[in-house]
Amino acid sequence: MKNESRGLTIFSHIMMFIFALVCIIPFVLLISASLTDQDAIVAQGYSFIPHTFSTAAYEYLYERGTDIVRAYGVTVFVTVVGTAAGVAITALLAYPLSRSVTPHRNLIMFVVFFTMLFHGGLVPSYLVYTQIFDLKNTIWALIIPGLLMNGFYVMMMRTFFQTSIPGALIESAQIDGAGEYRTFWTIVLPLSTPILATIGLFECIMYWNDWQLGMIYITEPQLFSIQNLLNRIMQDIQFITTNMSDNSGDAMQQMPTDAVKMAIAVIGVLPILVAYPFFQKYFVKGIMIGAVKG
Repeated sequence: MKNESRGLTIFSHIMMFIFALVCIIPFVLLISASLTDQDAIVAQGYSFIPHTFSTAAYEYLYERGTDIVRAYGVTVFVTVVGTAAGVAITALLAYPLSRSVTPHRNLIMFVVFFTMLFHGGLVPSYLVYTQIFDLKNTIWALIIPGLLMNGFYVMMMRTFFQTSIPGALIESAQIDGAGEYRTFWTIVLPLSTPILATIGLFECIMYWNDWQLGMIYITEPQLFSIQNLLNRIMQDIQFITTNMSDNSGDAMQQMPTDAVKMAIAVIGVLPILVAYPFFQKYFVKGIMIGAVKG
């Protein structure tokens, strides 16, 4: 049995190592391609080690450095505010749903679950946010639509509250005179760090990577997020590539089109890769506990 357990452990480690490589290799190729000369990519394709090292792609993006810095500022603001508000609203809804004393909690839970299955559609959503809330070309157009929460997050946090917060602890706090709000802020939330960090990471990634809201509701360049700006840069490159005249062929060859696409992906994903290790401990614990069926 001991040898079997050791063999299973070794096999598990080997499989996890293979899975880790499968996740890491695309990023290595991505960075390598962004540092490869355009002519080398066209002639020899992508490789893990640049055939001809070149920073032309990043120099091309550096020329738009002011726009990129401003877009990063917009994205950071949207991500921080949206994540904080999203986690707060999710917790404020999930906690009452976890309490058996909440009136009509089953009906409310059904409504939350219903939103996971059906959606009103793009056109009604656009009309609501532009005609009723007048969010078009405002920074809040990148935040508020995401606050209409993901029902899965609510259900996961509710399950965490039900399975990880002892009912006796809440009852003892109420016996000592604590109300629902004080119990929630001083007892429940401090014990819920894993699930809060998990939902926060999900929300953070969603807001950071979001480009659809900006494409729908934002037309002012000063409000472009980093994802929208990089998407516009890619569209500009594609437009130039398909519409350059024959007389401009030499100039076109100097533009690092493929490398720029890879550099854009690196710039967009790098901050999340840097931030993830700080959340990993809470993320693993929260996703395991929160996913337990209540």
